[in-house]
Amino acid sequence: MELAFIPSPSRGVLYLGPIPLRGYAFCIIIGVFVAVWLGNKRWIARGGRAGTVADIAVWAVPFGLVGGRLYHVITDYELYFSEGRDWVDAFKIWEGGLGIWGAIALGAVGAWIGCRRRGIPLPAYADAIAPGIAFAQAIGRWGNWFNQELYGKPTDLPWALEITSSADGRVPGTYHPTFLYESLWCIGVAFLVIWADRRFRLGHGRAFALYVAAYCTGRAWIEYMRVDDAHHILGLRLNVWTAILVFLLAVTYLVLSSKKRPGREDVVEPGAAASGEEADSDEKSGNAGEDDEIADGSGTDPAKNEAGSGKKT
Repeated sequence: MELAFIPSPSRGVLYLGPIPLRGYAFCIIIGVFVAVWLGNKRWIARGGRAGTVADIAVWAVPFGLVGGRLYHVITDYELYFSEGRDWVDAFKIWEGGLGIWGAIALGAVGAWIGCRRRGIPLPAYADAIAPGIAFAQAIGRWGNWFNQELYGKPTDLPWALEITSSADGRVPGTYHPTFLYESLWCIGVAFLVIWADRRFRLGHGRAFALYVAAYCTGRAWIEYMRVDDAHHILGLRLNVWTAILVFLLAVTYLVLSSKKRPGREDVVEPGAAASGEEADSDEKSGNAGEDDEIADGSGTDPAKNEAGSGKKT
């Protein structure tokens, strides 16, 4: 008998009148807001304008959602296109099923479009939002808890996850909470990137590459623990191979980029730098004008000037 475990919610959707509030979608939305908020703070600290991150996210987020869903549907096509399945379910993103690999890949395309429209280098933008993406993933993984999905092997550990649903082949019991493992790992990745960025002044996309490499390291072993159906290649789950490949690409980029373009960008948003200089110039001009007024007496109280003149005569 289990003395302790993590209970699963009795349902993944609450109704506010006729409006359904789905836990999975709610976690994704909160994650996006956190990523944009933190990315905006980091972008401003790097010399960018407030609001730029959100403007580009208008492109990146929809592309990312489509990419994440496409990756999931393509790699798990039998869930939607095999006999007895309804292909319309492929569009029901609120029921779960987003692949981070597709989300990042197509989200980067959307971010590139947004950056190009504003004349901003994509690597600099990626560095600013990297920790926020990791935090967003940490929050988003709790959506799997609401849906009672993507858990690991059976276990009787005190932090085991209790699965109560028997839908879609689930077997009620206690399992490794891989959603929690990945959530905690992503939080660690976010803090690692923030620390490394401050310590080594990472630039030209290297903070983002570090995030990718660190995430893949954790995803590989967490993925290996999962028991949900997945395609296998040479005995390993497809996502394990994907994590290995993406990890190697990220590390390669880190090494080559540090040799080719060391240091960090001096200017990430040219317009912001110009605006800052103009503001400083206007402030100095205003101060100079005040000094001139004081020097010629025009900036003083007229009554005092008049009194002063009377004394002199």
